[in-house]
Amino acid sequence: MKQEFPLFIFLLAFAAYTILLFLISYLTTRKAGNSSFFSGDKRAPWPVVAYGMVGASISGVTFVSVPGNVLAQNFYYMPLVFGFVGGYLVIAKLLLPLYYKMNLTSIYSYLGERFGTTSHKTATSVFMISRILGAAVRIFVVVIVLYAFVPRGELSYAADLGVFALVTLIFLALIYLYTYKGGVKTIIWTDVLQTTFMILAVLFTILFICKDMNWSFGDMVAAVAGAENPNPAVGGHFTDLFDWNWSSGTNAIKQFVAGIFVTVAMTGLDQSMMQKNLACKDIKSAQKNMYSTSIIIVVVNFFFVLLGALLSIYVADKGGFEAMGIVKTDEMFPTVASQYLGIGVGVLFLIGLISASYPSAGGALTSLTTSYCVDFLKFNSRTDMDTQKKEKMRKLIHALFTFLFFIIIVILFVLSNDAVVNLVYKLASYTYGPLLGLFFFGIFTKYKIKDKATPYIAVAAPLLCILLNSLGKAFLGFDLGFSLLIVNGLLTFIGLWLFRVRE
Repeated sequence: MKQEFPLFIFLLAFAAYTILLFLISYLTTRKAGNSSFFSGDKRAPWPVVAYGMVGASISGVTFVSVPGNVLAQNFYYMPLVFGFVGGYLVIAKLLLPLYYKMNLTSIYSYLGERFGTTSHKTATSVFMISRILGAAVRIFVVVIVLYAFVPRGELSYAADLGVFALVTLIFLALIYLYTYKGGVKTIIWTDVLQTTFMILAVLFTILFICKDMNWSFGDMVAAVAGAENPNPAVGGHFTDLFDWNWSSGTNAIKQFVAGIFVTVAMTGLDQSMMQKNLACKDIKSAQKNMYSTSIIIVVVNFFFVLLGALLSIYVADKGGFEAMGIVKTDEMFPTVASQYLGIGVGVLFLIGLISASYPSAGGALTSLTTSYCVDFLKFNSRTDMDTQKKEKMRKLIHALFTFLFFIIIVILFVLSNDAVVNLVYKLASYTYGPLLGLFFFGIFTKYKIKDKATPYIAVAAPLLCILLNSLGKAFLGFDLGFSLLIVNGLLTFIGLWLFRVRE
C-alpha cells in the first residue's frame, strides 16, 4: 500500500547518519597531519579497506541504476562483474607491486619517472577531470533527492535555484568538514559505513518485497527463475546471464573482457581508489585486500540484480509503471522502497543512497587534493615550505575543490535534463582510456616517448574513440559498450608507440 514519506523522519535519519560520520571523523583525525591525510599513516587494516572498497566502487548512480537495468538487460550485467574479479587480480599482481616498490603517494608519479614531467601532469589532469565530472554527477543525483524532500510551494525559478544551491552548499560543506583533516584515514572508515548501509538497504528491500508478496525463500527463487522479461526489446528470462549477440553492447564476452579493463582503469589507475590500498602497511596486506574485494563485489552485485528482478515482478503485480507513477526504470527502487514497503525500508534506502555519495564525494575530494598537492605542488620534495605551511595549503586546496564541485552541480541543475547528466558522466568515463594506455605502455615496453606529445595523444584517443563508436552504430549496428575503454586505451597505446623514442 502506498504511503507518503514523512519529512521529519527523513531529516532525522539524515541528521543521525551525518552525526555518525562526524563521530568517525573525530575518532580518526586525532593527531592527524598531512601523512594521515595522504596515506593514512600506512596503518589501515586490510579487511576494513577490502569491505569499504565495495561501497566505494558503487556510486549513488549505480545504487539505483543496476536494479533498474535488469528490466532493460536481464542479468547481462553479471559477466561484467565476473570480469571485475580478473581486473582485481591484475591490480594485485601487476600494479600494487609497482606502487609499493616505488613507495608512491600519488600513483601518477610513476609516469613522471618513466616518461617525464609532461606525461606526469597530463595523467594527473586526466584523472582530475574525470574525478571532478564523475563525482559531480554522483553528488548531483543525491542532492536532487534531498532537494525533493524540501517543502517549497510555488516558487519563482530564481528562488527555486536558490533553494537547490543552499541544499548543495550544506551537503558539500558537511563533506568538506568531515574530510578536511583526516583525509584518506577518515574515508577508509566511512567507506565501511557506506558499504553496510547499502547492503542493508538492498537486503531489507528484498525481504520486504517477499513479505508483501507472501513469498517464502523457495517461492522467491521460483518466481525469479520463472519470470519472463516483459520488455519486448529484451525478452527471455530475467535470470538469463549471457548475451551471445556479438553486435550487442551487453555481449557476454565483451562484458567480461571489458570488466577486467574497467576495474584495472577505474580502480587500479584511479588515485582515490588506490590511495586506500596504499594506506595498508605492506604489499601483502594490500593484495589480500584486492582478493577479498573481488569476492565480496560479486556477491553484492548479484544481490543488486536479484533485487532488480524482484522489483520488476513487484511493479508488474501492482499494475505496472503508470499505476505506480514510475516514469523510467531508475525510479523503480526509490519508488518501491520509499512508498510501498514501509517507513523503515524507506529510511534505509535514503541512507543507503546518501551513504553511497557521502564517502564517494569525500574520497574524490581527498584524492583530488592529494593529486594536486603531490603532483603539481610537489609537496614530497619541496623544502621551501614547512609542515604547518603545507597543511594550510592542503586545506585551502581542499576547500577550492569543494567550491568547484558546488559550481558544477549548480550548472547541472540549470541545464537539468537526463541527456546532459548522462553526457557529463559518459565524458568522465572516456578519460580513463588515456590512463590505461599510458600505464600499459610504461609497464609493457621499455621505450621512452616524446614527452611533449602526451597531452595531444590523451585528447585525440577519446575523440577517435567516440567517432569509431558512432560510425560502428550508424553503419554496422555494432555497439562497443563497455569495450570503449579498451579501444580508448589501445588508441592511446598506439599514439605513444608512434611517438616513441628509440635509444
